[in-house]
Amino acid sequence: MKLILRTPVQQSYLQVWKGFDETLFRRLSPPFPPVRVVRFDGCLKGNTVELELNFFLFKQLWTSKITEQQGNAEEVFFIDEGVKLPFFLSYWRHRHRIIKDGEHTIIADEIEFRTPSVLTDYLFYPLLYGQFLYRKPIYRKVFS
Repeated sequence: MKLILRTPVQQSYLQVWKGFDETLFRRLSPPFPPVRVVRFDGCLKGNTVELELNFFLFKQLWTSKITEQQGNAEEVFFIDEGVKLPFFLSYWRHRHRIIKDGEHTIIADEIEFRTPSVLTDYLFYPLLYGQFLYRKPIYRKVFS
């Protein structure tokens, strides 16, 4: 399944790119499930991000690798792909796009995911959409 959310913000795309750091990453984590950042190397190709999701009765590890990162005069992007995923995901690819929009920027989260079955793909979609919708006001506040 694919999910795309776009958020306009007030800073230049290069300023926004500089702001994609561990502090922002921690702020973007929704309240549930609580997330502990085990490892955050950054957003460059070859970097690793490792998270521990706490579902209170059990915990799940999520490890992603930054498989691509590029930039030009119009946008900067990086892609994280799931290496070790929680049991409810079988595939994860998230393209983070920071797109120049005049003097401002559009942050685009473009996600491809799969769960163990097509039925759970459709059930998981609104949950995942809500998790990423949570990011929009944070992006706007941080990059105002």
